[in-house]
Amino acid sequence: MSKSKKFSLPVRVYFQDTDAGGVVYHASYVNFMERARTEWLRTHGYSNAGLMKEFGAVFVVRSLKLDYFKPALLDDLLDVTAQIKDIGRSRISLLQSVRRNDEVLTEAEVHLVCVSLEGFKPIRVPEVLRGQWKD
Repeated sequence: MSKSKKFSLPVRVYFQDTDAGGVVYHASYVNFMERARTEWLRTHGYSNAGLMKEFGAVFVVRSLKLDYFKPALLDDLLDVTAQIKDIGRSRISLLQSVRRNDEVLTEAEVHLVCVSLEGFKPIRVPEVLRGQWKD
C-alpha cells in the first residue's frame, strides 16, 4: 500500500461521545482518530499488541494538531480517515479527517514515534511496515 492510499473507518456517534445537547465533545474526535489509526495498522498486518510482542515496539503520539470546522451530532455516521504524509527513521506523520458524507468536520496532522517498550526511546520503524508504506 503506498503512502498516498487513504484508509477510512466508519464511526457512529453515541450518546457517550456528546454533551447533553447531542454535540460531540472536542476530545471525542481524538478517540475517533485513534480508532482509525489502530484499524489502519491492522490493514498492514499488525495490531498494537502484535507490534509489542514481535518487535518490542509501540507507536506513540508525539504531537497532534487539530482544526475543528463543524460539529458532529448524536447518531451521525462519520468517516474517519488516516493517510501517511511522511515517514522518517522512527517517525510517521499522518493526515486524518472526520467527515459526515462529503462535509469535513475536523482535520488533523498527527506525528507518531516508534519507541521501544523498554525505556520508551525512539527506534527505527519496523522494516516490514516501512516496506508497505513506501511509494
